[in-house]
Amino acid sequence: MTDPLSPPPKKNPQKAQRVPTLPPGIRSRAAMGLTAAAAEGRFMLQHCAECGTVQYPPRDACCSCLSTKLPWRDTDPSGELIAVTVVRASPNLYFRDRTPWRTGTVRLAAGPSVVCHVHGDCEKGAEVRLINRLDRAGQGVLMALPKEGTPNMADDPELRELTADPKHRRVLITDARQDNAPALARALLDAGAAQVFVGEAEGWRPYPQRAKLAAMEHVTLLPLDVTDTTSVKELAGEIGGKTDILINNARFVRPGGLFERGDTTFAREEMEVNYLGLMRLAQAFGPAMRSRGADGVNNAVAWVNLLSVHALSNDPAYGSFAASNAAALSLSQALRAELRPGGVRVMNVFSGPTEDDWHQAVPPPKVTPNAVARAVVAGLRDGLEEVWCGDVARDLVERWRQNPKVLERELTGGEG
Repeated sequence: MTDPLSPPPKKNPQKAQRVPTLPPGIRSRAAMGLTAAAAEGRFMLQHCAECGTVQYPPRDACCSCLSTKLPWRDTDPSGELIAVTVVRASPNLYFRDRTPWRTGTVRLAAGPSVVCHVHGDCEKGAEVRLINRLDRAGQGVLMALPKEGTPNMADDPELRELTADPKHRRVLITDARQDNAPALARALLDAGAAQVFVGEAEGWRPYPQRAKLAAMEHVTLLPLDVTDTTSVKELAGEIGGKTDILINNARFVRPGGLFERGDTTFAREEMEVNYLGLMRLAQAFGPAMRSRGADGVNNAVAWVNLLSVHALSNDPAYGSFAASNAAALSLSQALRAELRPGGVRVMNVFSGPTEDDWHQAVPPPKVTPNAVARAVVAGLRDGLEEVWCGDVARDLVERWRQNPKVLERELTGGEG
């Protein structure tokens, strides 16, 4: 049984800080399919389109009939743990710092046997279920978990390396004025976060969320305006070395297409907050977070961006807002590359229209603040890179995957 994770002791500044190291990150193009599935927490393997044989490891031709048609499909993750090995010494720096490390072989009900990481509560001969998760190098790896949940299961050290669980970690939420700020803070505290910092722009101006946030234990309001470089740098100087998870919920949204606005005033504000705000945060907080990827129990582990799903395909009714989110999505991919050497994950949470004043004219379903908060915490616990929050987002991304051009015509082609 897994021992519960204890809160970290106070850091001794006189001791040398551990340098982040990464597991081997080289993969073949075929194996990248495993990584793409892991980014969304899906257990997928190649299935031969000709004979149906399930493939592992990923390959370019079927091991049974040599067909090259091997689409990735969701697969039954159940199996039997037929062998277990404990690695106690390794030439790889990442594993050497984290031994002992359990690995094993699982015979899947779907057919193949796979080599994977093994949870500490799994015993040889037991039924297990496999999960596909991203490791610190950002590559998909498989791990065997007990078939049924066990006490403190999420505290297993190997599993924690594959997730961004908020437990005992300190979190920064960038905008207290957003409707979702109290729900995010409460969900993170319920998930075990040690401290939640919440950025507050123009603290002299009242807003309804402030009383809720101020009443929460372990929540601290701090001045932060993502449109002001000095404000962002000052806060980074104060808590940049303490921030383990950063959640960028700051956004500026106004309805309207290009012609009906008549000027670029709102467009500038959307880019200033949604795109340049992310850049300012990245430049101020990113380097410190990257350097703290191996900082014990409460190491820097994740950066979360809340985006509109129309970053994928523009909604003309919110054309400029969608464009600013598309820019932010592209920038998040660059941020992901720069944070990866520290093992820090960048997670984008995409949602459809939200339950707020600026989407009053949009028919339901809409995404509530509590739904966003649940999606963020669930994504962190699973260590994901892409999260689709709400029915609209899930439907739109499926249509986008099938044919982006068809989706564009559906969204921009007029009535119907």
